[in-house]
Amino acid sequence: MANLWSMLTATRGKGRWDWTDWVSYSYLFLGVFLMFFPVIWLVLSSFKTEADLQRYPPTFLPYQQETVVVDGFDELLPLFRMTAGDYEGQTLAQLRRVGLQAQMIDPANPGERLRVSINDREPVQGVALALENYTGLFERFNFLRFFWNSTFITVTATLIMLLVNAMAAFALSKYEFRGRTTVLLLVIGTLMIPQTVVLVPLFLIVSELGMLNSLWGVIIPGAATPTGVFLLRQYMITIPDEILDAARMDKASEWKIFWRIILPLSAPAIAVLAILAIMWRWNDFLWPLIVLTQSENFTLQLALNSFQGELQTDWSSLLAMTVLTLLPIAAVFMFLQKYIATGIASTGGK
Repeated sequence: MANLWSMLTATRGKGRWDWTDWVSYSYLFLGVFLMFFPVIWLVLSSFKTEADLQRYPPTFLPYQQETVVVDGFDELLPLFRMTAGDYEGQTLAQLRRVGLQAQMIDPANPGERLRVSINDREPVQGVALALENYTGLFERFNFLRFFWNSTFITVTATLIMLLVNAMAAFALSKYEFRGRTTVLLLVIGTLMIPQTVVLVPLFLIVSELGMLNSLWGVIIPGAATPTGVFLLRQYMITIPDEILDAARMDKASEWKIFWRIILPLSAPAIAVLAILAIMWRWNDFLWPLIVLTQSENFTLQLALNSFQGELQTDWSSLLAMTVLTLLPIAAVFMFLQKYIATGIASTGGK
């Protein structure tokens, strides 16, 4: 922690701030603000009520109207501060509203009914978190089921992708065979094909295999990716061939060489591909939308789409579920991001 603090407070002026320090820290703080402000706004907005989200001008913090308990009334009564009229400066509780007039009472004297104009008052508000946005998700939707579907697809597809791509990269980087360059060019060429071009034939294949409305219909088509093969091949090329020759002289099988030597030495590149694969599969929306039509098989991304209707959108629930959907991928990225720089630098990616 001390080293981190000394790094964050380091200056070029040897104890005093140089003009370059002001420029550098201003630039860094601006970058941090631009990156994290939308995320902070999203999290705070997820704790706002639907009425607070519709407020104009919008507020940064979540506010709710304060209420009061009055003897003789079963429900909580909203409080208003009078800004004009005969009761200016007083705080009254509203009983009911009819048009532009409201019937109100003084909480200290609930027996007297007062009629005031709604233009002569403003609501008494305070910072409060609408936790019902989150608790309501588990009541209205099978959130845990959607979470399990997304987790199963992400974990299984990532493991299969890493295994298949690593074996393909191993063959293309360490074996000499006729047509290796052609195969590599085909792999690189597929990087230029948009995903939307292959959606129709891919759907027909999945349909013929009977994997529609199945989680495996989402997992299997992404079992091998040209990006992963190219990324791992570029890294495996840097592994000295002498290590493999020494293992073969010790009677090691090709599978043992792959499992005991290639994979451990390729750990930084595999970690980078794992992070990318997790983000791809967790955030995937288009392909699951095509393959999955039964709600019990929906992922979190498809469940988010259910909050949007033709006439209105439940923004409070949508924002709350968006935050819950982002938490797992943010945690994975936070704990594994240290491998990105080393892995990409080692693979030659720019």
